[in-house]
Amino acid sequence: MRTNYNKTIKVMYLNINNINLKATEKEVTKTIIKSTYEMWMDYLEVDVVIVGGGPSGLTAGRYLSNAGLKVLILERHLSYGGGTWGGGMGYPFITVQKPADEILREVGINLKEGTEENLFVADSVEVPTKLANAALDAGVKILTGIVVEDVILKNGKVSGVVINSYAIETAGLHVDPITIDAKYVIDATGHDASVSCILAKKNEDLNLNVPGERSLDATTGENQLIKNTKEWFPGLFVCGMASNATGSGYRMGAVFGGMYISGKIVADMILEKFNKE
Repeated sequence: MRTNYNKTIKVMYLNINNINLKATEKEVTKTIIKSTYEMWMDYLEVDVVIVGGGPSGLTAGRYLSNAGLKVLILERHLSYGGGTWGGGMGYPFITVQKPADEILREVGINLKEGTEENLFVADSVEVPTKLANAALDAGVKILTGIVVEDVILKNGKVSGVVINSYAIETAGLHVDPITIDAKYVIDATGHDASVSCILAKKNEDLNLNVPGERSLDATTGENQLIKNTKEWFPGLFVCGMASNATGSGYRMGAVFGGMYISGKIVADMILEKFNKE
């Protein structure tokens, strides 16, 4: 059935006879290499590195950047958003509760009432798209295809990250990494808490332990997630599911309220640190 539109749509017609697209191969390559060099030179030292571009990482990045900090999000995959895209078992919706719904409304995400009071439903594609757009508009730099294989550890504090190409890691090639200095690092890598695990594994003398998350209990897990969001080690914060992985909290399933609140909390914690400096 065809929808009848009442609105008048303005269409810009292109005269294809006047179009002559030009792209010199060498200049295309030169432009990409030049831009990449300039980008890396600008981001070798930042205020905050967020490892993981999922719901809590994108949320934290937006708040930190809006406050004036230089923020870099590193995502190992070629897309951001973490597990949001798949909704619940592939069904294209996620849920969020009050007061976390306000975080989504701030970036223009459409919410509908769920089947119980204070529960809302959102489109699982719209959510990561608008969260990432808002973070980018706030000034966050997001790099995809980058894996953090270690941290910089100086004077008992995490002071940056050691990075490599995800493609190189996947291929199993022995290629030395490069580094990024940061005043603070956030582990927003989700269920794996990979940054925290790396720190604990490589530095046994620190007596750190990542017990992993427990089985599913949505209400308990959501509230544990908020309490487990913290500075886990000097210079290294955990948020999102990495918080429950380091704190032995329950997993929650396709409800994301705690994830967004966790991102806001970790941003507030780091801003408080900067305010005291």
